[in-house]
Amino acid sequence: MKIEVKKVSKNFDNNIVIDNISVHFDEGKIYGIYGRNGSGKSVFLKLLCDFYHPDSGEVLIDGKNYANTSEFPPGLRALIEKPGFFPDLTGYDNLKLLANIEGKISDKEINDSIEIVNLTKEKEKKFHKYSLGMKQKLGIAQVIMENPKIMILDEPFNGVEEETVKKLINYFKSIKKDKIIIICSHIKEDLDEISDVIYHFDLGKIVDEK
Repeated sequence: MKIEVKKVSKNFDNNIVIDNISVHFDEGKIYGIYGRNGSGKSVFLKLLCDFYHPDSGEVLIDGKNYANTSEFPPGLRALIEKPGFFPDLTGYDNLKLLANIEGKISDKEINDSIEIVNLTKEKEKKFHKYSLGMKQKLGIAQVIMENPKIMILDEPFNGVEEETVKKLINYFKSIKKDKIIIICSHIKEDLDEISDVIYHFDLGKIVDEK
C-alpha cells in the first residue's frame, strides 16, 4: 500500500491553498501533519480522499490516479474537520448505519471500536447530546471499526481527555504494521509521540520533514 502525491496544487477563488506538493506515504508508518490553522492541512487531506480534485497534479493510491475521479478510494476511512452524524440517533446506531453500507463487520466490531475510544457508557446516548470530545471519539470509532488499510484523521484528539488520547496513541502504534495512518494536528506534542514522520505545513507547502 502506497500513496503518492505528485505536484498537486489547489486554488480557491484565485488563492493558492495547496502549492505544488509532492510527497509519499508508505505502509507501516504513522505520518503527522502539523501546521497552524489556514496552512492547508485539511484541504490536503480532502485531496487524498478525493473530496476535492486538484487543479494540477496526481494523487496515486497503489498506482491508480484518483485526482479527477468521483470514486472514493477503497480501503480508506477518514475523519476530517468535525464529524457529521445523525443528531437524533444514538452513537451506536450511527455507527451501525454506516457499517450496513458495506456489511463487512458485525456488531462485535462496532462495539470493539466504541470500547477502544472509551465511549461504551455513552453509546446509547443520542448524538446531539454528545460533548465535543465524545463527538470526536465517535468519529474515530467510525474510522477504525472496519479495520481499513488507510486511516486519515484531522485533529482527532480535539476535546478528548488525556487518558483516551494515550490509549489511542498506543492503539494506532499497535496496528500500523500493514496500514498508512495520517494524523493532522496543530498540537505538535501529540504528533511527536505518535508519528514516525512529521510534515510541517505552511502556506500550502511542506516546509519541513522530521
